[in-house]
Amino acid sequence: MFRGVLSARPYPAPEFSHRDWMQVPPRLVKLADLITIKAELRLDVLLADDSTFFADLFCHVIEWQGELYLEDGLHRAVHAALQQRPTLHVRIARLAEDGTALPPAASPAGEAQ
Repeated sequence: MFRGVLSARPYPAPEFSHRDWMQVPPRLVKLADLITIKAELRLDVLLADDSTFFADLFCHVIEWQGELYLEDGLHRAVHAALQQRPTLHVRIARLAEDGTALPPAASPAGEAQ
C-alpha cells in the first residue's frame, strides 16, 4: 500500500501554518509512492464519519531528498486504500536540507498521470 512506514520524520520539522498549506494546490499521487511517518493508526478515527470535518480535505505531504513523506492524513490514505483507490489527492510542500520551504516543483516525484 505504501512505499515505506517510518515511526518519525527523517526530515526537519516543517514550519507550515494551516494558511501555508492552503496555498499549496492539491495534486494526485500514487499511494505506493508515499512513505508514512506514523507507524500506528487509530481505528476509531479511521471509521469516524466526520474525520475531516475540521481539517484540510487533502493530505499533507513533504517532498524531501526526492521522497514523498505523508506528514498528515494517514487515516484518509488508509481509507482510500481500503476503497481500492490507488491514488490520493494531496498537498505537497518541498523542503530544503535545512527544513526551509522550497517553491513547488513543476512535476513532483510520485505524481500520478
